[in-house]
Amino acid sequence: MVAAGFPVVATTSGGVAAALGYEDHEHAPAEEMLAAAARIARGVDVPVTVDAEAGYGMAPAELVAALRSAGVAGCNLEDTDHAAGALRDCDRHAEWLGAVRQAASDDGYGLVINARIDVFLGPLVGGAGPGTQDALVPEALRRAHAYFEAGVDCVYPIVLWETDALSHFMAEVRGPVNIVRLPPAPPNAELAALGVARISWGHFLYHDALARFGEQLASLSQPSQAD
Repeated sequence: MVAAGFPVVATTSGGVAAALGYEDHEHAPAEEMLAAAARIARGVDVPVTVDAEAGYGMAPAELVAALRSAGVAGCNLEDTDHAAGALRDCDRHAEWLGAVRQAASDDGYGLVINARIDVFLGPLVGGAGPGTQDALVPEALRRAHAYFEAGVDCVYPIVLWETDALSHFMAEVRGPVNIVRLPPAPPNAELAALGVARISWGHFLYHDALARFGEQLASLSQPSQAD
């Protein structure tokens, strides 16, 4: 990524967990995920922001200390409770995010916090069809406003891709927004025109690389014309 000219590196929990032999969604031990982030941070001369999932059950000060020790510049923190399989209460999660911000400030650590909003994720995974996202925008905005008030730097309404819903969200949000580049999402130029500050590929580059690897393995297993 650095050789390609990108000025920052962001990890994906899905790709890192899989590379370590675990499933995503906090099935990998926190110490292994953070150790991987630390190796990446040591290996490049640009800032690294780490997908810290939902914080691995750590108290805010403990999480901040672990992130600082790993040498990362920022983190994603999502509002899914993986143990419960549901969204966290908005107010309680905002309070927790505020405590993360305070712990970083108390430590003199300029941690960039990207608060992931998972309102759209469950319905998409559950098979919700096109035209259903706009009804979820008010709840996503409620969470975005609460998280910004708690002191986060950016919000990340993951898998928000429908143009009308995205336009609605962007028109009312009160800070920088990160969007994941799903295949049906608008082109990058349109996202930029809407005011999107950051575009992520999440685990898609990792899965594309594995798909290419699988294709090459399959070609090796085929009889050659000489045979």
